[in-house]
Amino acid sequence: MIFKDFEEMQDITVTSLSIIKGLKGDVRHAMKKSDSSFTGFGEAYFSTIKNGEIKGWKRHNQATLNLVLAFGEVVLFAYDDRPTSKSYGFLAKIVISLGNYKRLTIGPGLWVAFSGSEELSAILNICDLEHDPSEADNREIGDELLPDLRRFI
Repeated sequence: MIFKDFEEMQDITVTSLSIIKGLKGDVRHAMKKSDSSFTGFGEAYFSTIKNGEIKGWKRHNQATLNLVLAFGEVVLFAYDDRPTSKSYGFLAKIVISLGNYKRLTIGPGLWVAFSGSEELSAILNICDLEHDPSEADNREIGDELLPDLRRFI
């Protein structure tokens, strides 16, 4: 297993997002229909994570995810086990926060997991497909087929 930056993974796009400061509160951009990584709209939802917990592993087989920080700080991981991929066998890690405000567009076929480093953190997923439990695969952290993330957090 080789550690890589998210930008080095096949089928992942990392987009810097703007935060517009305001006296009464800020505006944080997430996604526009005109963004090159927008592939359609199926649903949007928030996923929360408690400090020190790890959610994952999950692999979508058809859906494209667009993950944006809602609040807190989140450590995201992606693992590529696709034998024909240029990033086969690579594990990537990125921390998203207000200081590193990004959108992570993750194409089908990659395993994803994340951890929170605040009391409660959340990410917004703007997905191009509606939820379909038969479209995704799930594995536990510590599964022998995937990296054990507990040593990286």
